[in-house]
This record gives sequence, structure tokens and C-alpha cells, in this order.
Amino acid sequence: GEDVKPFTAEKTKEIVMSLQQPAVFCNMVGDWPALHWDVKYLSAMLKGKTIQFRLGLKAVDLVPQFETTCSYAEATLEEFLAWSCGQPSCLSGPFSCYDYSKYWAYADYKYIARIFEDKPEIFEDVRWSDFGFPGRSGKESTLWIGSEGANTPCHLDSYGCNLVLQVQGRKRWHLFPPGDTSFLYPTRIPYEESSIFSKVNIANPDLKRFPEFRNSTAHVVTLSPGQVLLVPRHWWHYVESIDPVTVSINSWIELDADHEARVEEAITRMLVCAIKSAENPSDGDLWLNPTEVEATSHEINLQYLNKAVSAYLQCQETSVSGQARSSSTGAKQRTNASCKRKRREAGCEPESCTSLTQECDFPTPKAEELQKIPFGPHLIQVLPQSHKTSVMGAVAVESGGGDLLHENEGEHFGKLHCQRKRLLMSNDCEAAAHQMDTDCSPCTSQTTLSTNDLLDCLVNPRVISLVAELLLERMRV
Repeated sequence: GEDVKPFTAEKTKEIVMSLQQPAVFCNMVGDWPALHWDVKYLSAMLKGKTIQFRLGLKAVDLVPQFETTCSYAEATLEEFLAWSCGQPSCLSGPFSCYDYSKYWAYADYKYIARIFEDKPEIFEDVRWSDFGFPGRSGKESTLWIGSEGANTPCHLDSYGCNLVLQVQGRKRWHLFPPGDTSFLYPTRIPYEESSIFSKVNIANPDLKRFPEFRNSTAHVVTLSPGQVLLVPRHWWHYVESIDPVTVSINSWIELDADHEARVEEAITRMLVCAIKSAENPSDGDLWLNPTEVEATSHEINLQYLNKAVSAYLQCQETSVSGQARSSSTGAKQRTNASCKRKRREAGCEPESCTSLTQECDFPTPKAEELQKIPFGPHLIQVLPQSHKTSVMGAVAVESGGGDLLHENEGEHFGKLHCQRKRLLMSNDCEAAAHQMDTDCSPCTSQTTLSTNDLLDCLVNPRVISLVAELLLERMRV
């Protein structure tokens, strides 16, 4: 019958927890009430309640449009819908200063539990239990509403893996594997806990400044309504809305590896806050992402680090003793999900979040288990682009789970198997370093190193991973 899903909840969870490449689930959410959450429906549910929109330029520059460079407006969904449709009523109101032909608007990262706090019954419209996570609903999910062109700068999420349901319109996802990290020039400025940004504007890469981006391999998919995308742990992604109005719902699934990631994030927070806070405020560097309310003090950051280390060691002890318990349900698991991006945004302070003793029940999958992944019309791989397709090309999955469609839109950046020989820094930094090596003195014609240049090296993911490893070894002794 129509209500029979292609995979059981248990099988779906097994796929989600073991698959290390992006894939699209089809025909899994046909009975979810959340599929009716188009903007008109949500506007009626919110009854004139305003939410914050981020506004950016549709014109594509060489530099990513980070949240620190965007404008913001408080508006109702009714006002947003009128603006996105070009209605004359928008000549006044919150969007009156933004020409729809030149700007996009994005109400991104809205906690469903917060915007619908007076309508808790709506949480049950989202049923992640069908993916093997009973008890997880809209309360542990976020809502994303955007206009055509709205986008999220390329980044990776430090915690968990990601399930994304497309409700209205289509979004194009450009995904890059963890192994491409050095090719994407990672940076922690702007700083936001759990998000590592890329300096590269995926939509218009500056190959003179970031030549190694040529070595990256894009996995591109156009997500349509009713489909669910799995974004595995530490996969980079750039997301753009390609229809006039888009609505998405996502939830982050906790992983055992998050414990070590929290230690790394604590180290990064301490270093970034300490160094950037020491700069002259008159420099005007908007280094703190708007999602981070303020730069936390050294004392708080140290406390955060110690609790993250304690939680990691406790989890390790639990795993060794064989006393790990299931964490698919319960408040502890869901609390970590709600604190995915900005802890205080979810009403959760670092002190309380890092003291959670999340159970460790997700073992590393065996090779033979990965071979049993049931790819087909109901689970479609997001494949790497061929050498003849573009890094900005689209690989569309039809709503019915049909064949993959390829679109060519420019030059492809194929994968080259090579290793970096030094820590990541900009071309200017590399040139300056080379000049100092040969002349034994700085060359005045070269750009002076900035604090951010230092941080790009100091909190590079590979460096932070090594520091975390050394710290944890120290604690084990």
C-alpha cells in the first residue's frame, strides 16, 4: 500500500549511522503532516509573529557572504511572501529597502521549539522516528525559509550528521568530503561554535587566491519536496535556494565522535576568543558571528574545556566497561541536538551542555556492513561529478526517486590525489614566508601578516585535532 515505507525504522537508522557519503531518501515521509508546511500554512500558524530574516545580495562576488556582512530585518511570513512575489504592498514595511531583483532573504536556523512554543502539538508533524530515532520530532529540529538565491556559506558542522527534509521549493546542495578540507581553505573567522567555514565562495571561486580548490570534488544534488538528504559527519556543504520560496526542516543526529569534537571546539573557542579579544576594537573586524552573542571569558572557556574533556573520558570509560546504553531516546540526547549551533540560542549554557554524559552506542561500521547499503530508487547516492561536469553543476533527484540528472554549468574541479606540505595559509602568506626563507628578512612589498592569518594556521582543524589528542593523553596519564 501507499503507507508502506521502503525501509523499516531500524534499517533506516542503520543506514544513517553507517553511511559515510551523502544520499537521498525517497518515499519515506509521504504521511508526515510537516509536508504541508509551506509558507502560507506557516504564516497562518504564526498569526503575525515576526521572525528575523538575513538579507544578502544576489550578485555573486569572489568573497562568501558571511552572516557578519549581511543585513537583517524582522518581518512576518506574510510580508516575506508578498515581497518574494513582488507585490506592491512591499513598498513599505521591513523589506522596503531591499529590491527583490537584487536581494535574497533567509529565515535560517529557526528552532521550531522556540517559534512554536505556544503550539507544542505542531512538533508531532515531524516524525524522525521513521528514521529510527523515536522521541525525536519537530521539537529537536530547525526550520529554514528562504527566497530564490538565499544561501548558506560553505562550511562543515563539527557535531553529528544531518538529516534534511525538503518541504517547499528546491535547494541545491554542493557537498565536499572531509578529505577535501585543505582544498577548501578552512577558517574560524567569523567564529561560531560547531561551524568551520570555507574562505572559498563556491558559487564563484577565486582560483588565484585559492588555487587548491581545483583539487576538490563536488557532490551536487538538487533536493525536491518530500525528499530527505543525509549529510554525513564532517562533509562540507554550500546550500542555495533555486525556487522563489523554499522551506526545509533539519535535525542533527548525535554521534559518539561528538565527544572528541567538543574538546576540539572548546580549544578553538579559547584560542579565538583570547586572541581576537586582545585586538584593538577600533580595527572593526566583525569576527564574531551573529549567532554568538558575545565573546566568552577565559575562565568560562577553560571551564567549558574541562567539562568537555571530562565528558569524553567518561564516555571512553563507559565504552570500555561495556556499559553503554541506547541514546536514541531521552532528554539527554535531545539536549545536545538543540545545542548544535549556538548553545545560548537554544537556552542552554556551555556549563550545562558539556556536562552531559551522552551514552556511546554507535560503533564504527564494518566494511561488510557498508556493502549492504540498499541503494536504489528509494536511497540514491549523491555521486561525485565526472571530469566533464561542473563543480556548480546540478545532480537532481526526481521526486519519485528517478534517475539522476546532470547539468553542465561551467568548469569542473576534478580530484587530484596530493598532500599539502605545510599548514594552510593564504597565497600572500605563503609568498611572504618564502621571501623570509630566502632573504632571512621580511619583504616590505608583501602583505603584513594579520591576526586572522595566524588564527587560520593556529586553529586549523588538523592542528586542533593534534592539540586535543595531546591534551587527552595528558589527562589519561
